[in-house]
Parts: sequence; C-alpha cells; structure tokens
Amino acid sequence: MTFGFAPSSAASLSSTAASAHRVLEPAEWASAGIPLLRNPREVVSGLHSRHRPGPATAVVAVLDPDERLRASASFTRRPSPADGWMFRNALLAQLRRVVPHDLRRRTPVRTAVLLYCREGDARWTEEDGAWMWGLRDACTLHGLRCGAYITLTRDGWQVLGEGRGGRRPSAVSTPEALGTAEAAPPSPRTGGAASEVLRRAAAR
Repeated sequence: MTFGFAPSSAASLSSTAASAHRVLEPAEWASAGIPLLRNPREVVSGLHSRHRPGPATAVVAVLDPDERLRASASFTRRPSPADGWMFRNALLAQLRRVVPHDLRRRTPVRTAVLLYCREGDARWTEEDGAWMWGLRDACTLHGLRCGAYITLTRDGWQVLGEGRGGRRPSAVSTPEALGTAEAAPPSPRTGGAASEVLRRAAAR
C-alpha cells in the first residue's frame, strides 16, 4: 500500500515538532487494525447529506455493529496549528454530547468514524495525522472502536490508509436526498434532556 504526501510550505517542520503536536503517520495508522467499512460510500453519502460539511468541518459519527448510524455531530475547526490533543478534546466533547459512553463494556461494540472536509487534495497531511491521533484517543476515552478517517476534498472522498475513495460526494457537490443515502437512525431510548439532544443531533 502506498501513500502520497502533500508538499508543506513549512519546510523546517521537524519530527520533534510533529510528535509534540501528536500526529499519527500513515504507516502507524495502517498498522493499527482499523476496521474496514463494508460500504464506505454509503457512510460518506449519508454524513454528507446530513451535515453538508464545508471546508474545515469535521463530522464524527458512531456506527453500530451493523454499520447503522447511531449518532453524529459536526463542528468547524478553529484556526490553529494541527494538534492531535486539541482535536481529541473537540471530538470527545461532541461524542459526549450525542451518545452515551461504552466504558463499562469489556470490548467496544460501536465504532466512531471521522469525516473531515478540507482544502487540497487527498494526499496525507500533518493535519490528517493530528485528526487520526485525536480520533484514536477520543475513542479509547469513550469506550468506542476507532474507525475510518475519511477526507472530503474538491476531488472527492478518500478513506486514508485503505486506498478506497470516489469522486462523489465531494466538498463542492450537492448532497443527495437523505432517503437515498441511508435510513434515519432510530430515536434513542433514554428519556429527558439527553434524549432531546440525541434526537436533534441525529436529525442534522
């Protein structure tokens, strides 16, 4: 498996600086045993239809063992250096807002995936590495399996580390009608205010 690397304007960036920002290299990600999506285009199209992400927008989603969407949330990245620790905290905050943790389970049964819409092409960047680090750590802290990291650019979508991708949807394409992408997830069983937050997040 081969990976492309986008040229960096910061030629002076050293490996020490990269590690300080908590970045996963492509080889580390590929060897981490990330579960493959059975139908990545369906997942990407569903999230694209629900959240309509623009540049610098992250969409984190939780899938059940049958790859059905249980909850999802989107947010825009603040302008700042790529730091996996900061990304981890942002992802963890969104996960805590939309879905209960699974820390009491011995083995995670739900999987979190991350779709990130950004400028540039599909080749790996340091920013991608920081998101990978953040996703992996957030999943550990929330009792979830770490799933795919997907980039969405003008050229289409790409599951990094797998070599799978497609031209549609893309960062500039019109979202499909939600019913053609995937069925709406069921309402959560918990009651009270938390249930209302989950319902609003799932409807986005």
